[in-house]
Amino acid sequence: MRNLIEQILKFGVVGVIATVIDFGVMIFLTEVFGVNPVASATVSFIVSLIFNYVASMRYVFRHREGMSRQREFAIFVVLSVIGLGINDLLMWLGTSHAALDYRLVKVFATAIVMIWNFVTRKIFLEEKGA
Repeated sequence: MRNLIEQILKFGVVGVIATVIDFGVMIFLTEVFGVNPVASATVSFIVSLIFNYVASMRYVFRHREGMSRQREFAIFVVLSVIGLGINDLLMWLGTSHAALDYRLVKVFATAIVMIWNFVTRKIFLEEKGA
């Protein structure tokens, strides 16, 4: 249980940094360049994803023995693309249909995707028993 709590805390730190990157890029693109919030959220998600992969696989999850780094990255990308789909769907529903501020919707979407990311990465990428 102690290892799981420590892992969740590390995941949280990496997640906070990735979230700052995600929000910063999204707000910058939307406010400075006038990019549509859904498009800017997509770009920011991808930028933060790159940081998140490097940090998560180095500091949070233990490499699964027998899995190549290429396969690990491919699985990470597939899980993340699903997370991106969840993110974009929530951004679209919240901004287009509920007429909510894009920043508020992003907070909610980030929380949902964070849960998705932790659970699926733990299941598919981490060494069993870690």
